[in-house]
Amino acid sequence: MDVSIQSVRKEFDGFPALIDVSLGIRSGELIALLGPSGSGKTTLLRLIAGLEHPTEGAVFFGDEDASHRSVQERNVGFVFQHYALFRHMTVADNIGFGLKVRPGSSRPSKEEIRRRASELLDLVQLSGLENRYPSQLSGGQRQRVALARALAIEPRVLLLDEPFGALDAQVRRELRRWLREIHDRTGHTTVFVTHDQEEALELADRVVVMSQGCIEQIGLADDVYDRPNSPFVYGFIGDSSTLPVQVENGQLWLQDRSIGMDARDLPEGPATLYFRPHDIDLLDGCGGCIAGTVAASRRVAGTRRVELEVGGARERVEIELPVEHPAGTNGRIAFRPKRWKVFPDLDRGAEAQPAGTHIHESSIDETELMLALTT
Repeated sequence: MDVSIQSVRKEFDGFPALIDVSLGIRSGELIALLGPSGSGKTTLLRLIAGLEHPTEGAVFFGDEDASHRSVQERNVGFVFQHYALFRHMTVADNIGFGLKVRPGSSRPSKEEIRRRASELLDLVQLSGLENRYPSQLSGGQRQRVALARALAIEPRVLLLDEPFGALDAQVRRELRRWLREIHDRTGHTTVFVTHDQEEALELADRVVVMSQGCIEQIGLADDVYDRPNSPFVYGFIGDSSTLPVQVENGQLWLQDRSIGMDARDLPEGPATLYFRPHDIDLLDGCGGCIAGTVAASRRVAGTRRVELEVGGARERVEIELPVEHPAGTNGRIAFRPKRWKVFPDLDRGAEAQPAGTHIHESSIDETELMLALTT
């Protein structure tokens, strides 16, 4: 099922949660909505689900304008961060719930519901646990049951709201791989919300990076990591270091010296240089480079993170070195980024929200959705 979000705006009490958002999701695609709290990602998920309706614009399921259709009419499957399983129901009854509450004309027989629940238990690798209750399961097992319940209704679109946020790091990593395998086997159009960039980059076919109610960038994991198109995306995805620079005569200047980096295609004036701490070349010395004094050094897994005071200690940047590098405090290191991007400094006031403006980030209310699905 293709899903199309067309020029959607959503306001709450006059405040914008989404501002002119357009997004096309292809049938069978797994899309991640990634952004910090307040970016609008959960509001967008609620609009796709039918829990909210756009102030302006439209939401299409295929060729059908679903903007004002109910959750039931859209036939979406939902997986919550906190599972939302019915504690008084067995695993099998939880999975079959969405089928049991269908209107009589479309409700499968009890035998068919049991068969469907058994198939899904096999799919989510929980065979033999159908008679257990949620309290008898681990967090990871509960989330598998929640996914099986969402799949039981054969949804046109599968929606997941921070599905692994309540789990510990190791279980999250295991379930990410498992969810990708399940998606590839079932082929559902899937949209999931996360603030975890590692999760989004690992799982999704495409990543939608959101900030302040707008989409900043849409692309493959490699696109948003290697070719970020805005200062926000560069700073939000992965680690980054920044330096204020001046574009002058086709070169980048740091204070009163050129740092040997070509900027012929950039407008002259103040700008900010972005680069990844690991993506640098160390230099023995140079007439045009970035050099600084080591202010701090720490071991991070298999590398060493070094904080440098650059430009007479006016600025600090982080770089990543081999763990065996002798980066002693007050030592001097010269380097040049291998891959980098410069963004001209704009009038920040034109980009920022007006003073006092709050970008609303709605949440998915599990009880609300359950009532919507059953009425």
